[in-house]
Amino acid sequence: MPDSPELPADPSPSITPVRPAVPADAGEIARLRSAYVLSEPLGEAWLDVCREHLAERLGPTGDARAFVVDAPGGGLAACALALIHRVLPGPGYPRGLAARVHAVATEPACRRRGYARAVVSALVEHLWQEGVTLFELHASEEAAPLYEEFGFASDPALMRMIRQAPS
Repeated sequence: MPDSPELPADPSPSITPVRPAVPADAGEIARLRSAYVLSEPLGEAWLDVCREHLAERLGPTGDARAFVVDAPGGGLAACALALIHRVLPGPGYPRGLAARVHAVATEPACRRRGYARAVVSALVEHLWQEGVTLFELHASEEAAPLYEEFGFASDPALMRMIRQAPS
């Protein structure tokens, strides 16, 4: 594996105790995603579905990787979640491994402490160590400068379509 890519400096570990997520964190990650990432929050039934799917995917053979910061009063203060998928290999991703950063969220009361930067840094470094070299994400205008610090760049060709599942 080549040298690690240059990542922004992490906040002090004593200030930002980042840890890998475990399946038991799935409910909190789903909640943070629903509350602070999605344009419309999910109802309880969909939160349950997401929690179940994510718990399985965070398991030892799953395709999800996440890093979190615990909130002082319980729950999570911040999370960064990515889903790994295979793509056809190319010069920039010879192993054909890509990761879509699916959610980065911080509780409003815990913002401006470096938590988002810390969980994204841990996530990108961990994925890179696993051989992922193609990273994708959707960023809000407010969050784009943080991701640019990691080397993410806008792609004007990116388009999106959501189709309703057949009844």
